[in-house]
Amino acid sequence: MTFAGLADAHRHLGVLPAYPFYGGPAVNPDVNARATVAQLVADLDREGTTRALVIPNYGVPDVARTFELNDLVLEAAAHDDRIRAGLFVSPRPQDAELTARALALAGEPGVRALKTTFLLGGSVEDADCLAQLEQIFATAVERDLIVHIHTSPGAASDIDQVGKLVERFGDQAKIHLVHFGGGMSGHIKLAGGRFFDWVAAGKRVYTDLSWSIGFAPRWLAAEIDRRGLGHDRLLFASDEPWGDHAGEYARLAAAVGDGELARHVFGANFAALYD
Repeated sequence: MTFAGLADAHRHLGVLPAYPFYGGPAVNPDVNARATVAQLVADLDREGTTRALVIPNYGVPDVARTFELNDLVLEAAAHDDRIRAGLFVSPRPQDAELTARALALAGEPGVRALKTTFLLGGSVEDADCLAQLEQIFATAVERDLIVHIHTSPGAASDIDQVGKLVERFGDQAKIHLVHFGGGMSGHIKLAGGRFFDWVAAGKRVYTDLSWSIGFAPRWLAAEIDRRGLGHDRLLFASDEPWGDHAGEYARLAAAVGDGELARHVFGANFAALYD
């Protein structure tokens, strides 16, 4: 049984080509990837998900396929009012033309977010990425969109790096830190103070706990309660097909209970951002 009015703030749509990750054979690890809007809608119905932000699937180094999937998420948003679209954009200079085309779609009906990542290259410190980052955040501010940024420990996606974008753009742009740092170090840095410092300073920062390690949801929930801050900045996200909807929901529900915090996390915060 799931929370009535359950909203999923970050999930993916589209099937990617098989790829030889980490030097192994070509594989498709995202076995629940959905190729069509009808399949996505069937998943929402089965889960009891009443609202969803849907983003193109990504992860294969050739991003041309992911950029093509922007059209599919726009189709999904047009098909079902439960769905909002997040467009994939890239900070990499070699993707500048594709990103410009994607940003040109930012005014289309149903678009509420821009998704970017350094998993496939580039970094906050890379001067060659600066033009794309400036363009992405400028469009987000102009259109009142939320910028979703992947976080994971180490390298360019570490919160020490991605956090620089919060410091630079977070006063004007809404920034969603996907995966709450993505692992032990990120969780501790954020729940231990950094996330709350940003909120207290007026940064327009949000997050979810998909991929989180066991201690993180209950610690973050306890810190929100203790500090009286951040209840309006945490959202449920399944990250399907890379995450597991049932597992992500169960872990977060156990941490936030069924009271006022749960009402915000599982529905009200999504409505405030995307409706």
